[in-house]
Parts: sequence; structure tokens; C-alpha cells
Amino acid sequence: MNITLNGVDFRYELDGPEGAPWVVFSNSLTTDVTMWNTEVAELSGRYRTLRYDTRGHGKTSAPEGPYSFELLVSDVIALMDAVGVDRAHYVGLSLGGMTGLGVAIEHGDRLLSLAACDARPFADPEWAEPWVGRIALARDKGMEALVEPTVARWFTEDFRADPANAPVLDHVRRMIRETSVEGYTGCAGALRGLNYLPRLGEISVPSLFMTGKSDGSTPPVASEQMHAAVSGSQCVIVDPASHISNLENPAQFDAVLFAHLDAAQNG
Repeated sequence: MNITLNGVDFRYELDGPEGAPWVVFSNSLTTDVTMWNTEVAELSGRYRTLRYDTRGHGKTSAPEGPYSFELLVSDVIALMDAVGVDRAHYVGLSLGGMTGLGVAIEHGDRLLSLAACDARPFADPEWAEPWVGRIALARDKGMEALVEPTVARWFTEDFRADPANAPVLDHVRRMIRETSVEGYTGCAGALRGLNYLPRLGEISVPSLFMTGKSDGSTPPVASEQMHAAVSGSQCVIVDPASHISNLENPAQFDAVLFAHLDAAQNG
């Protein structure tokens, strides 16, 4: 389904029974709604899910960037309003998880819970600097030049070496290739300006911070930092896994996520 909001034509998907509690899923950089296929299939019996392609990703249009987290947060709220979602559990990974921090801080009354996975609260200079080169590479060579370097960062060597995982890796490669250069560079600009660290204490909804043990981009220490700042939150390290932990280790990721959602819903 498509809808135009904030000047953008958004692709979104609804699953699960009407009247059930809502879960909003938000994708990582250079992926789309299909990264959540397994989770949506498992939850669709007891939750109503809304997932969408972030601006500039998948089948959502790509306005000129750079973007900001304020803009990405406003997209989430506009979609929730348009679909009729009063309050929801929010699940985001990487870019989607960092967007979730902003939703929880600015619009906590709209959330039932937060799961910020493979995320971080602040773009320190060491983390922000490589985005300059990646943005330049995308503009000069196109998204194909980013496919293999991204896959190498996102998944452990053992996972990539196992032929049984080829379908997952090929799915990720396809999503990267299909991301628009404008969408990638726009969202990368938002990541370079990330700074929710001073406001983490304002998050008051039940929160889960979960990341892959081998995640070099949003390492365990980042989740532990957010956990320490958010009262009553939970921190889980997924092992083995790198950055896209729901695709590399879905058994552990999903067990922790589903327990978090059910506890927040029934608590």
C-alpha cells in the first residue's frame, strides 16, 4: 500500500487482526519492509503490525536530502496518524532503532514500548567520519559499490562463509542495490548528526536495547550505555550476530523481542 505524507510517497504494509495491539517496525539503512518478514509472520496471530519503507528506501520515494532524525520521527508519527494507530509497540533496527529513540523521547505518549536494536545514541567523530566516504562513494559509483563492503560489516565471517546462509545474504544484497542513492545519502546525513545521548533519561516506556555481540557499528557498549540511562530497561547481547542481528540469529533475537512485547503488553 502507498500513501503520501510529509511530501513523500510511502510504502507500508499492514498485517495481523484488526483490533489487536499495534507493533510498528522500522527498517535499517539500505533495507526495506521485507527485513521483518519473519517477525511479522510470527506475530500476526496476536498483534496488528505496521511496517514501512523509510524515506528513500525500498518502494518509498526519495526526496532530496540530507534528512534529519527530526524528519524521520515525524514520518513515523504521520504514518501512525494516517493509519489510525493511537499507541504502538515500536521495533527498529539500526537507523530504525535510532529513529525509535527520537519517537520515545518526543512522542512517548504514542508508544507502549520501545525495542531499539543494533542502535546507538550518539555519532561520535570516529563513527561519523566514515559516512563521508560512503556518501561520496555512493554518489560517484552508485549503490553497487556499497553492496559487498556493507555485507562484510553487517554479518560475521562465519555466517557469510556458510553456504546455507546464501539466501539471506542475497536478500540483503538486493535491498542494498534497490536503495536510491538520494535515500542512502539523505539518511546517512541524519546518522552523522545523531545525538540523543543527553535526552535518553526522558524515555519512560518499557525499553529493550539489543545488539549483536560482533556488531562493530553499534557495539554492545552502546546498548549498555542506553540501558544504563533508561530506567527499568533491558539489555541483551545477541550471540552470534553482527549488525543485522534479526537476520543472522533470528532464534535468539525473536525470542527476546517477543518476550519483551508480551511483557510490555500484559504488564
